[in-house]
Amino acid sequence: MTRLLVIGSANIDHVMEFDCLPKAGETLMSEGYRIEHGGKGANQAVACARLKGDEAEVSFICALGCDDAADAMVNSWNQDGIALEHIKQFEDVATGSAMIFVGGNGENSIGVASGANSRLSAEWIDECESVFELSDSLIIQLETPLASVRAALQQARKHGCKTILNPAPAARLDDDLLSLVDIITPNETEAEALTGVRVTDLESAANAATALHRSGVSVVIITLGSQGAFLSENTGEKFQGLIKGYQVTPVDTVAAGDTFNGALMVGLSEGMEMKKAIDFANQSAAIAVTRHGAQRGIPKRSELDFSL
Repeated sequence: MTRLLVIGSANIDHVMEFDCLPKAGETLMSEGYRIEHGGKGANQAVACARLKGDEAEVSFICALGCDDAADAMVNSWNQDGIALEHIKQFEDVATGSAMIFVGGNGENSIGVASGANSRLSAEWIDECESVFELSDSLIIQLETPLASVRAALQQARKHGCKTILNPAPAARLDDDLLSLVDIITPNETEAEALTGVRVTDLESAANAATALHRSGVSVVIITLGSQGAFLSENTGEKFQGLIKGYQVTPVDTVAAGDTFNGALMVGLSEGMEMKKAIDFANQSAAIAVTRHGAQRGIPKRSELDFSL
């Protein structure tokens, strides 16, 4: 059985919808308000669980409060079949939360209150070593303390577990950490934060990818929204180029990147070659942006059978 491990954040999302996103100092009346389950780690775990084949298991490590929000999320994740034995809950801090503004074109602005996510410690990661021993691949992001991210990548390397780092939110990372990463998946903003290279076209994407290769990352995938994803491989056939996306009419881009990352790990775990796995991820993300909500909008594997 293939075992996929996701480590990261879990948030309750408070979502407001507008014709256009408010500017600094501007007050707008929201056209709608809803509460969703989110957080990059949780979104990616749900994406893996819904998109995986039958011969795979998804485990999720995160930190939650002891509140109604946590109870609701755990119940939902159980329904998706996610293994939750290594979730830790804290009585003195609330489950993480996010305020999300969604504009009429589907674009969004997000503010996050870490809450319990800040309690996901390196010590707790090390206590979960047995999960790494059993896992084939790991995906992790940057919405939890950097010390825990580093500890997870070290455990994965120790046990031969392939690593995918989704470096979001944008941050500068040192080469020691990046050298533990097999695949990195920044968007344009995150690629600039990592390398100092402003990504505006395929040439600048290639320059950013080269900088990340120099830091020790073998495979760089820079996500470019509806354009698709720029792939740069420093091993094997050393391919470099754009894997085109799918043209759809977006209504909500929240969790599009998370869906992409979860699908990517699923595809690679099933033996897809890299370009095919990225196409699988592009299709999955394209479906997600046509729906409202973070986890609510993530598709199931069977839904990828139709033509977009």
